[in-house]
Amino acid sequence: MNKPRVTVPALVVLATLVANSSWLLDGRPAAASAGAPTDSAATDPLRESVSVTGTGEVAGEPDTLIANFAVETSASTVGEAVSKANVAAARMGDALAGAGVVRADLQTQNVTITSRQNDDEKIIGYGVSQGLTATIRDLPRAGAIMSAGITAGGDAARLNDVSFAIEDDTALLAEARKKAFADARGKAALYAREAGRPLGRVVKVSEETPRFFGGQGEHNKMAMADFTVPIEPGRQRLTVTVTVEWAFGLPPASRSLGLASSR
Repeated sequence: MNKPRVTVPALVVLATLVANSSWLLDGRPAAASAGAPTDSAATDPLRESVSVTGTGEVAGEPDTLIANFAVETSASTVGEAVSKANVAAARMGDALAGAGVVRADLQTQNVTITSRQNDDEKIIGYGVSQGLTATIRDLPRAGAIMSAGITAGGDAARLNDVSFAIEDDTALLAEARKKAFADARGKAALYAREAGRPLGRVVKVSEETPRFFGGQGEHNKMAMADFTVPIEPGRQRLTVTVTVEWAFGLPPASRSLGLASSR
């Protein structure tokens, strides 16, 4: 017996209803298939967002000084040059510690041994350089402390450079970040207004390494003498740069059309 012709259409209708059951269950239309055409603007974040860079700068009073000392010696043999450098460096370190620098804030750095040659390229002596970095936390006495170290090192003493720092910069960094974000938001709001779009949610935030700016000095080949190195800490500037991406909201016209179609 032949089957009724209405059977096949009924099955097709049933399959269609099952495939769209999500629409029947929750009142939402079924999701578009992977091959369905989409709005290119909605899938292209470059067309739907604005990315800007903001900068925030603050300043604070330094509370720490980092001094890079060194000793330089020479002799006809390596052993003698090294021995003389070790003695001078030890005297310098002891003097700095005696003046108030804790041993944990003294660090040996950049030890080098070089040779000296005559015109015939024959080695006639050796030179030794041994660095000593000191972190000085008592700024009012920093000049006297540095002078004590230089005096103890004698003619071998060197002071290559000094720099200032703020040991606890947490509060300053937080303030700089707030200023950087506010700067970025102001720029993004301007671009959004010019584009006729409202500013939406934040999509991405990235920060560059904070930068510190402060005074530095350079004093080379200081001979032993009874003196005090003058110290002017000035102000330490801290800069934070942040890049923030905001999504654009729908244009006013699109929102009104969406409200009208939903009624």
